[in-house]
Amino acid sequence: MAKKSSYDHLKHYKQRLEASKRWRKDDGYDATWRRMTDMYKGLQYEDFRSEDRLSINIAFATINIIAPNISVNYPKISVNATNPANAANAVIAEAVVNYWWRYKDIRTEFRRAVKDSLTCGHGWVKVGYRFVEEEQVNDHEALDPVDGNEVTPITVVVEDSPFAERVSPMDVFVDPDATSMHDIKWIAQRIRRPMADVKSDKRYSKAARDQIQTMAVGRYSDDPSKKKIYDKTEGYAEIWEYYDISTKMMSVFCDSADQFLIKPTPMPYSFGQPFVMLRNYDVPDHFYPIGDLESIEPLQRELNETRTQMMNHRKKYSRKYLYKESAFDNLGRTALESDEDNVMVPVISDEALSSIVAAFPAVINPSDFYDQTQMIISDIDRVSGVSEIQRGGTTEIRRTATESSLVQDASNARTADKLAMIEQAISECGRRMVALARQFMTGEQVARVMGKDGEPVWIQYDRDYLEGDFDFEVVAGSTQPHNESFRRQMALQMVDAMAPFAGAGIIDMPKLAAYVLQQGFGVKNPDEFIAQPQAPMGAPAGQPPVPAGPEQMPPEGGAGLPLNGDPAQLAALLQGQPPQ
Repeated sequence: MAKKSSYDHLKHYKQRLEASKRWRKDDGYDATWRRMTDMYKGLQYEDFRSEDRLSINIAFATINIIAPNISVNYPKISVNATNPANAANAVIAEAVVNYWWRYKDIRTEFRRAVKDSLTCGHGWVKVGYRFVEEEQVNDHEALDPVDGNEVTPITVVVEDSPFAERVSPMDVFVDPDATSMHDIKWIAQRIRRPMADVKSDKRYSKAARDQIQTMAVGRYSDDPSKKKIYDKTEGYAEIWEYYDISTKMMSVFCDSADQFLIKPTPMPYSFGQPFVMLRNYDVPDHFYPIGDLESIEPLQRELNETRTQMMNHRKKYSRKYLYKESAFDNLGRTALESDEDNVMVPVISDEALSSIVAAFPAVINPSDFYDQTQMIISDIDRVSGVSEIQRGGTTEIRRTATESSLVQDASNARTADKLAMIEQAISECGRRMVALARQFMTGEQVARVMGKDGEPVWIQYDRDYLEGDFDFEVVAGSTQPHNESFRRQMALQMVDAMAPFAGAGIIDMPKLAAYVLQQGFGVKNPDEFIAQPQAPMGAPAGQPPVPAGPEQMPPEGGAGLPLNGDPAQLAALLQGQPPQ
């Protein structure tokens, strides 16, 4: 069979993308994701009416209760070596990847992807490597002061590190036959870039750049929720970053051009395609999961309709009176219509008062309306798994402490499941970032980490310090909110549990005290509160212990370790031990 030409490959890729677009449109995925996003925003009515309508945004409350419980804090990524020879490198990799997560602002991007997974059912995080260098010349050094010739610009590396960024669920496409990330044949990302940037990008083929046409006026012009486009002066080109997983090839092209911007080349990353998927509730034999809002959407609409009916019934409840007009003069009608208390109303008719004034029957709200509202909210709590206690409410049922604990444990079951999904995605992102650093990092870099006692320590490393095969795990619960009272209680319970063993001499009491102060009460340097051990027996009275030699002294806090030794020295520094 003849080998496919570049044009045939491009045509095949575009046909695949069109099939994926039809699949998402016909099965209603795009419409559902936009509807769930609008529901979170409070735009829960699809048509316009002149009457007043209420929107009780339980969807907003549900998402913002779950999200902080699973991704509010910085994660603590634990790195363990699969080979004992790489144990020291694993300690360095752990310190570096946690530094990246905190100081590269990856948490912000990851939290946006978590919000996508809760709202739309899934989220995407793209892990890659960014190397940026610039030529810099100071104005006062533009000419050599000796011979007057121009000074050669200095190339400065601005960025040389991995990154992780959130990608919109609307911009990632996969083949329609896939059921999970393990059986996809290809994956592509849609990127809309200004025409000026695309035309000037030297990485792209010049012949393909000349064929590119404006595909959109705005970056999100195809989104129905964006009803107005305010800046129509800048056109956008629709660029596709296509990863053929079956052939392990990567390419870049545009819909309006019949040539590749970047011809198919081997995937640049050692782990393959760069996308990490956060999956919420999996549906058997379906690629796209469902989110927390899709299951409560009918209940949300019913709640809005019920509360709107209650509001309209309250409007109709206004007290009115029927009276015989000839029985009152102007003074009497004015007094009758007055809202003042204890007003005398003159009557000029001789008829009985019961036949002159009568109250008009008022429409009263049915009491069942209030019961229906509570029933709908109870159904939403049951479907979403968010209890009334988590929403900040108090139950009217009085329970014992054990019963309340059981109820809380049951309500946290779904949160624990989501937390496991979040921790798995964080571990995968960390694994890929370290792999990219081993593959692309140039030169030496510096990272700031926290030492054993909480003091800042600067470590200096290069790609060789990250070599090895590692297992990445997230410390359980490290992304959840910290409950200070719970931490203190657990620390004190540990002291009570260890008390029987203290007299046996099998517990290192100074270390236990340091743990309680550090973990339970947040003391950064607990050694200051712990008495130093006494001089050993046989030492001269009044003479302090012999200090350790220079080779045994630990490095000073805040100092970095130079790259002139074994990585085990740097690992010892991070673990608070003297380097060997």
